[in-house]
Amino acid sequence: MAVASALASIKSGGIPSLFFLVGFLFTCACRSFRAQQLPGTWEVVLEDAGIASMHTAVTRFGTVVLLDRTGIGASRLRLPRDRCRIDPGDSLLPAGGKDCSAHSALFDPSSRRLRPLSVLTDTWCSSGQFLANGTLLQSGGDLDGLRKLRAFSPCPLVGSCDWLELDSPLLADGRWYATNQILPDGSVVIVGGRAAPSVEFYPPSRPLRAFPFLATAEDAQMDNLYPFVHLLPDGRLFVFANARSVLYDVDSGDVVREYPELDGGPRNYPSGGSSTMLPLDPADGYARAEVVVCGGAQYGVFLHRQTDMPAATTCGRISAIDPDGAWAVEEMPFPRVMGDMVMLPTGEVLIINGAQSGSQGYEMGSNPCLNPVLYRPDQPAGLRFMTLTPTTIPRMYHSTANLLPDGRVLVAGSNPHYFYRFAGDFPTELRVEAFSPEYLAADKASLRPVIKAAPERVWYGDEFVMEVEVPLPLVGLMEVNLLSAPFATHSFSQGQRMVKLAVSPAVTVADGGGDGTPYRYRFGCKAPPDGRVAPPGYYMAFAVNQMVPSVARWVQLVL
Repeated sequence: MAVASALASIKSGGIPSLFFLVGFLFTCACRSFRAQQLPGTWEVVLEDAGIASMHTAVTRFGTVVLLDRTGIGASRLRLPRDRCRIDPGDSLLPAGGKDCSAHSALFDPSSRRLRPLSVLTDTWCSSGQFLANGTLLQSGGDLDGLRKLRAFSPCPLVGSCDWLELDSPLLADGRWYATNQILPDGSVVIVGGRAAPSVEFYPPSRPLRAFPFLATAEDAQMDNLYPFVHLLPDGRLFVFANARSVLYDVDSGDVVREYPELDGGPRNYPSGGSSTMLPLDPADGYARAEVVVCGGAQYGVFLHRQTDMPAATTCGRISAIDPDGAWAVEEMPFPRVMGDMVMLPTGEVLIINGAQSGSQGYEMGSNPCLNPVLYRPDQPAGLRFMTLTPTTIPRMYHSTANLLPDGRVLVAGSNPHYFYRFAGDFPTELRVEAFSPEYLAADKASLRPVIKAAPERVWYGDEFVMEVEVPLPLVGLMEVNLLSAPFATHSFSQGQRMVKLAVSPAVTVADGGGDGTPYRYRFGCKAPPDGRVAPPGYYMAFAVNQMVPSVARWVQLVL
């Protein structure tokens, strides 16, 4: 009946019904996929985190930092009595502004327990990045957080680590909706933000620098916030804002090149696309870097609150170092806005979360896209997307997705309302889920390697030895892939990176047998050549056997 009514309205010139019909058909398509047996499984790993995580990061201890914002009243997670904060500007708090609830937490996925953390200033729409020593640097936000820097030095869940609000330095410019990227020397560049077309550095050894490209990329609904920033293996930055992108020399401050514009509408906040750089490979000397940008909203959707307007259906892919690089455009199975792109240890990309209509912003999205999609970059064009098992929990605005060391993807957040609201459409979501890709299926267990020996620290260019055990004899080369732990917020994982290592043929250490004894192998690996390929810091090192990864070991790459 709905289809017939919409068709009748379209014949009579009812354009709004056309949008309704498109959305209705996409919804039907999504539901039809649910009835099929699709790859991947879902599990709720925490029923009530007490906060909706707007920003999420995985630490080298395997714990996960969940971070929301202040200024929205009390959360459902209590702080210890001696850690209450005073916020007179929060009208939802009792008189005097005393807030004894947490707006951040440390979660342990293995034990499924969490501990409240204390953040004092407003982290709304802030940015972050892990430093070379494993400390999470967190920057900006709104109001009293606009020029603030915070640090979190991780520890196991049973430890006492907590947020430290830095008295100095202050940010040179207010950073709200900015992007952070660690650089080859271990410093961090902080790019853009609302009314901040500039870059600055931490530590502040270099002065604030204007970045006019960000100002020219702004339109009437912004579309230049949370720019997509990727460190290329030649040390320069690929910076994408709206539908435009440039090659930026971070040392000189010069824009070296402007790339062709990507068709399909704006892709950055509030139009809510996502982006990742594909794995860097020693097979080509780490000389090739491809960037993918997926999803978004049509121009005007945010400006005119067109919450039912279908989202973008395309991904653009470009070779960023190639002087003749141009965008190749591919069609996704579903339109998607507010999706997250998560690099998996196999080199494939999981596209997850988001909506099929609307844009980013409070109560600006509709028609949740429940099916994740796997992007397989090495497959031929037209065959790269695989639709996966849907969740039952909509993950709309302010959702996150992060790779865990065991190969699962942790999904948290979703609060498309200014305050916490637990009734009506798309209520504030406090549940935390884990998605298990197909490589974690039981029928892959005979291929799954277990790392038995690996160094805790490696230096650039070093050759080192790893040992693994596998239930069945090894066929071909074992892969070893390093994956960074990014800071995920607003559909972009800041600092996300995968670097493949050169690996020598494996030598058998011990033969397995029919009694279930595993096969043990030893092989050599070569660390990345320098910080341009892999900035210093902690990485998840995965052994991958025929597209089945091990549980990762954390390895520190040292300058």
